Amino acid sequence: MARKTRKPAQRVEPATLPAAPVPGSSAPLRLLVALTAALFAARIYAAGKVGFGDSEALYASYAVHPQPAYLDHPGLIGQVARLVGGGSAPAPESAHYVTAVVATLVPWLVVAVARVAGTSLSPALVAGAVVAVVPEIAVGLFGLTPDLLLAPLWLGAIGLAIAGLTHGRPIALLGAGLLAGVAASAKVSGLLLFAALAFVHLRAPRERRTIWPWAGFVAGGIVLLPIALWEARSGFPMLRHRFVETQSGAGIALRNVGQLVGGQLVYLSPAACYLAFVVARDLVRRRDEDAVTRVLFATFAIPFVPLLLLCVWSPIAEPHWIAPALLALPIHAARRAVVTASQVKLTLGVAGAFTLLAHAWVLVPASARLRPTDVDAKADIASELYGWPAAAEAIKEQRMLAATPADPNGEDVVLVGPHWTVCAQLQAAFPRAKVGCATPVPDDFDRWYPRERWKAAAEVLFVTDNRFDGDGAAELPLLSRFSQSKVRIFRGGRPARVFELYLYARRGQAAL
Repeated sequence: MARKTRKPAQRVEPATLPAAPVPGSSAPLRLLVALTAALFAARIYAAGKVGFGDSEALYASYAVHPQPAYLDHPGLIGQVARLVGGGSAPAPESAHYVTAVVATLVPWLVVAVARVAGTSLSPALVAGAVVAVVPEIAVGLFGLTPDLLLAPLWLGAIGLAIAGLTHGRPIALLGAGLLAGVAASAKVSGLLLFAALAFVHLRAPRERRTIWPWAGFVAGGIVLLPIALWEARSGFPMLRHRFVETQSGAGIALRNVGQLVGGQLVYLSPAACYLAFVVARDLVRRRDEDAVTRVLFATFAIPFVPLLLLCVWSPIAEPHWIAPALLALPIHAARRAVVTASQVKLTLGVAGAFTLLAHAWVLVPASARLRPTDVDAKADIASELYGWPAAAEAIKEQRMLAATPADPNGEDVVLVGPHWTVCAQLQAAFPRAKVGCATPVPDDFDRWYPRERWKAAAEVLFVTDNRFDGDGAAELPLLSRFSQSKVRIFRGGRPARVFELYLYARRGQAAL
């Protein structure tokens, strides 16, 4: 009796991201090129229309006061802002031209990393397209923020780690550690990238371990050394500010959970959130399948857990804090995840609609008419991006009232705001001015121009808007009001914000 021979088992390749959301082999490339062109055009248009958001203005202020680190972030964003501004705070338009370019390149970097990870071109392009339309990237990276720097640095570190492990390139392993250090100099969460990469290399088979990853960590540590020394010599101000001074009422709370979940639904869109869940679940299941999945799992899970816990513990947490951990997911989706073409199309459509709506709300003035009349204009975040040029002209006029022959433009008048959001805009608009701040919690302005100094100044212009109460009298008891003015800003014929300016001078001058 003849023996039956068994056919060798065929290797079943894991499912990959659908190569095309629409028919045609070149469709993914055409789609990503079209999205790139449309989003870049929208960003360039926006650069000429909007000013700095309040946080952006703070980072622009960093350029005026170069330091290794600040209360909120390490100093890399300040160095970039100073470079863009030619040694001072950049103009919003100039800064946004730079951010438009970087934000436009990030989805293509996703494609490049996916290709390094062994993905064929079409799935990599689809992954890039999904990333391109997600509001967190399409809208969020337009801002001059640490996240603008963190995203490409994080992706670059992932790509180099994969290249080093799968292609035997030791320099790539060194580069991954170096980029992790640079990422941490952009935002503290970049330190978690060190932990993720260390986990990967510690899990490698003993015979495949080399010195190169650890040399990379040393290189990254050298980048961070000035920041660490600054913190140590200054009494760890960033650490205290982040975990003590601003954390009143901290603790795990349903409110924090709700903000985190709701934020993801808005920042990513519901469809992208579901897709992220599907991909993350698959990545966890395959976490030890090969060297690439080990890198992707580590750079997702190890940062995600502490960032998630921080978001549900901190009352001031922002939903985008967990974003770096999610950058590994589109790479895995392009390689392995079981994602259907209909899911990809739905995500592209829903996320694209969210992004289109956000751009329309901010860039089309008539959109302000859609705001219910009983809703205060200060609740509209788009109002934050408009009005400062007009306010700056009014500030110049008020300062001229205090002009002297020695100071014909009144530039010696100290500018003071009730909160860092106003103070940052003042410093960004007037880089040479002395700016004080009356924020209830100590901020960077207390180091740059301490309260005892501006309270003792001869002339102070107190600038506020409709978000804050008070006219500066309580903060300036030694001075008398000399002049005041008001600037009203409208969008689409509806009131958007109101600036109020109060000029104070030493007693004895004519007071209002």
